[in-house]
Amino acid sequence: MGVVFEFNGESAVVRDLVSVQALDRSFYGVEKKEKGKFELELSAEEALYLLDVRNAECKGPSGKLLSFNDIAKKADRSRKFLARYFCYKDWRDRGLIAREFGEAKKNYGRNPVKKYPSGEFKPFGIAAKGLFFYDDLMTVIDDDAVGAQLYDNGWFGQLGTYKARKHGRFLKLDAYETLFLMRHCGFLLNVGEKRLIEEATKRRSDFLALYEVYEDWRLRGCVLKTGFKFGTHFRLYLPGASPALSNDDWMHSKHVIHVFPRESKMLISEWSRAIRVAHGVKKTFILAIPGTKREVPSEIDYILYHRAKDGIETPKNAGPRFAMLALSEEEEIGGQELAKAIETSKKYGLDLMLAICDRETSITHYLVKRIALPSSKFEYYEIEWSQP
Repeated sequence: MGVVFEFNGESAVVRDLVSVQALDRSFYGVEKKEKGKFELELSAEEALYLLDVRNAECKGPSGKLLSFNDIAKKADRSRKFLARYFCYKDWRDRGLIAREFGEAKKNYGRNPVKKYPSGEFKPFGIAAKGLFFYDDLMTVIDDDAVGAQLYDNGWFGQLGTYKARKHGRFLKLDAYETLFLMRHCGFLLNVGEKRLIEEATKRRSDFLALYEVYEDWRLRGCVLKTGFKFGTHFRLYLPGASPALSNDDWMHSKHVIHVFPRESKMLISEWSRAIRVAHGVKKTFILAIPGTKREVPSEIDYILYHRAKDGIETPKNAGPRFAMLALSEEEEIGGQELAKAIETSKKYGLDLMLAICDRETSITHYLVKRIALPSSKFEYYEIEWSQP
């Protein structure tokens, strides 16, 4: 006979000694001592997993056998219950251990920060005036020498045609480049800084949030260009990048940046798509979450144990490696909520694993790792598709 446990409407309990010992060895449940005997109290996900996968039986107070739905309808289903369950099931199906996040007790030191190279932007003068086009949010400099200098020495704007700089004479700057040069190089044009921001914000309410991220990387010697082709806000080139062609090969970016302000929300399916596109073109996806910090509840679901050289990690031989946030394809996630999940994971020294349950209950995992950008006022995160 398989595992038999009891459900009283609030909790699931395993009392049979053989079952208690078997489940305890596999790190299910929490041990309780009741009237001199050891019992295991199961979480709702554990109880349902045993019914679903391990052919367990569950009995109610009257001795009647209970079904999956009998237990599920009594469980706390206040927040995406099935997504949480299927993400838990997926991890367990891999032979790995997932435990309730409430069991995390300390900083486990398992989320090393990835350091990015950094330089310094050196301001310079611009001996030409630009013309700003309101509807297009672009600026043109029609002085050939000044345009060439800005393009070649700082990779600002686009000279001529994309990947063919000699096909055309004039330099075109986007709104982020224009504002940066106004603020840091005294660049003059037919419109003041305040008007430029007003016009840009009419078309993009998050313009200043995106600009802050653009400025933050530019001041550290990096180059940011549009990420439109890759479904993100910017593509990133690290210090030393140049638009100069070498052997007729264009310099390709290896990173893209997506700005997700704390005040904004996005469908998980759209957010996941942007990461997938970046991964498909072999670019590292970097997430920036600017904005004012606001306290929101943490929604971390599980701590996850992974593999070790000689088997799997367990609560007895190692600390957890990841914190899991379980999500559904159909839900929205807010920048504030995601930032809080990352912050909570960081507090416990864990990398954040985003587990997304789609409509077929297939789970996709994304691993979130912190980036250290020297002297930056923001934190950035690499997000990569992961196959646990």
